[in-house]
Amino acid sequence: MTAHHNGKAILVSAVAALGGFLFGFDTAVINGAVDAIQHSFALSPTATGVSVACALVGSAVGAWYAGRVADRLGRVRVMVIAAVLFTVSSLGAGLAFSLWDFIAWRVIGGIGVGVASVIAPAYIAEVSPAALRGRLGSLQQLAIVLGIFVSLLVDAFFAQAAGGAGHVLWLGLPAWRWMFLAGVVPSIAYGVLALQIPESPRFLVARGQLEAATRVLVDMLGEIDIAAKVRDIAASMKREHEPSLRDLRGPRFGLLGIVWIGIVLSMFQQLVGINVIFYYSTTLWHSVGLTEADALTISVATSVTNVVVTVVAIALVDRVGRRPLLLVGSAGMALCLAAMAVAFSQGGGEHLNAPYGTIALVAANGYVVFFGVSWGPVVWVLLGEMFSNRIRASALAVAAAAQWAANFAVSVSFPGIASHLGLTFAYAMFAAFATASLAFVWRYIKETRGRELESMTD
Repeated sequence: MTAHHNGKAILVSAVAALGGFLFGFDTAVINGAVDAIQHSFALSPTATGVSVACALVGSAVGAWYAGRVADRLGRVRVMVIAAVLFTVSSLGAGLAFSLWDFIAWRVIGGIGVGVASVIAPAYIAEVSPAALRGRLGSLQQLAIVLGIFVSLLVDAFFAQAAGGAGHVLWLGLPAWRWMFLAGVVPSIAYGVLALQIPESPRFLVARGQLEAATRVLVDMLGEIDIAAKVRDIAASMKREHEPSLRDLRGPRFGLLGIVWIGIVLSMFQQLVGINVIFYYSTTLWHSVGLTEADALTISVATSVTNVVVTVVAIALVDRVGRRPLLLVGSAGMALCLAAMAVAFSQGGGEHLNAPYGTIALVAANGYVVFFGVSWGPVVWVLLGEMFSNRIRASALAVAAAAQWAANFAVSVSFPGIASHLGLTFAYAMFAAFATASLAFVWRYIKETRGRELESMTD
């Protein structure tokens, strides 16, 4: 494969990964707006959790249906649909006149997030050569963390410009509304760029468009024996009916074993509590004595750390492998979360006693480092490549839906858990899940580095 073809594979993968950018932006932009929304709508802790997590309901729905829609309409068309949903949601949430109105628009945006979470890793895996697939698949997570970083930067900018997230900024609208409206710009860019990239060659083969698939393989991958490659793809996708969730049926509680592995892998990515850091970090640090401005600054710094370690993961995933990175990440997260639990157990009222505030801050960022170099990018890489061509889109959709369901459960329950059981209990629980994820990877996850997609079996 030439540098020319490498460049094309990287370019189209980067465009597909823009869905991940919007994924990160849309889910994390509420971080800087939580307190202002709670005040604007006079919300209880439970209602606050619902307002934060409501988009995740839409994400689960979007992920559930994304695979089937992508198998019928194609990967590129589904990207455009996701872009439209992101755009509409950004406008609606920014101009919402009540809590239920706000929730409805956030759910619509969540559907777009769920669609993007399925289609980007599937498309990237299907257009990438095996030697680069891990690095290109990791672009999805890099885009997600960049989206998180930009959203927090946008939050900090608008909050600082207005003197607070709840203060009026421009056109009579408070800063928190502009935080959501800012999402219109990347949403439109994603839709326009998605129309410029080729359809997945594996989708084209599934549709019998062999000449079109051949052109994409020649143009992007530089395959030498194109005819043999097309035959291999066609053979791996043989089925007697239109692709559907029926393809996932198996003897183990109604599903194929590999599908269950994907589901549990996805759920562990959320059950270790990573999105508590990204959804509630500003509120969290504010609650232990920091000003709103300082809390936002620390949240932005944490997101920068996440971006840097994701770049490190991209450099390592095709060299070290998927499984070793997950094992190291699980162990590191468990230790950091345990340290956070200890630190918060020593708090005095609303403030952490010295030196426990520093310990909590260092442990939180250490936790982000271990997650960012392992479970963040590697799970998306594995979900894009671990399933056979025959079931990839449907299986990835089910796994991603399970991930969003777990994300919702964690996000909506965290305020109540923190309020009634305390942060010590919450972080100890996440540490226990991180420990369990280590055992799961050791027992069930097989290495996929360097393997062709056509070699993956059910």
